[in-house]
Amino acid sequence: MRLPFTKMQGAGNDFVVLDALREPIELSADQVRRLADRRFGVGADQILLVEASRTPGIDFRYRIFNRSGEEVEHCGNGARCFLRYVHERGLTAKDSVRVETVNNVLELQLRADGRVSVDMNRPLFDLARVPFDARGLSPRREGGFELWPVEGVELAVLSMGNPHAVQRVADVDTAPVATLGPRIENHARFAQRVNAGFMQLVSRHELRLRVHERGAGETLACGTGACAAVVAGIRLGWLDRAVEVHTRGGDLLVEWPDDQASVVMTGPAVTVFQGEIEL
Repeated sequence: MRLPFTKMQGAGNDFVVLDALREPIELSADQVRRLADRRFGVGADQILLVEASRTPGIDFRYRIFNRSGEEVEHCGNGARCFLRYVHERGLTAKDSVRVETVNNVLELQLRADGRVSVDMNRPLFDLARVPFDARGLSPRREGGFELWPVEGVELAVLSMGNPHAVQRVADVDTAPVATLGPRIENHARFAQRVNAGFMQLVSRHELRLRVHERGAGETLACGTGACAAVVAGIRLGWLDRAVEVHTRGGDLLVEWPDDQASVVMTGPAVTVFQGEIEL
């Protein structure tokens, strides 16, 4: 199979985007892994499929596959690239579109300055829906949130449509992301595994972040991870409602106006190159 693709990135989080609107694309886990391989394929953190919507009032269907080959629920940086892609390919003329994922509907907005904003929906705090098994654990409460003792650290646990466990560190540059990240990701208390975030507070409206992503390892940026870190920081009383998140790949603005509101993330989305690959 000869497959046209577009390589894109949002704050260094990179993607292979495939157009499955006209003809369905069904990739095996091996084919996903080959596409994502940085030596034998194109190279990407995730593979994104643009599909036709199955629901009235929704513009597109948005599917996400980790480089490990598994389909996952959400990717905020990928959502920004999704909107840039459908605009540049002439698949829509609208600056605002609605897309459906495997478990959600996202609203994407192209801004006048070229950045893209994503309505990431409301965070979920019900531990059973994360899912997180807290049986036998005693959390420490700070502000309006709980910190759970796992692997010798305190974790804020929540879902942004996908599971996140966020910890505060003194310095992200020296944080044990490569060693502690995989242990948290695969901890038995997270039945579907988890994205492990390491955040350093700079001020009440600014933080630095690294994320070990479930099924991908550390990436240069993680949109849902940025949102989870900001929401956790707000609930814990550490952050204001609009926060600049500095990742290794670029900056993201995350806003959570109030506890009943959706989280909105704004950042860049860039096309890198196009090509074809034989799978």
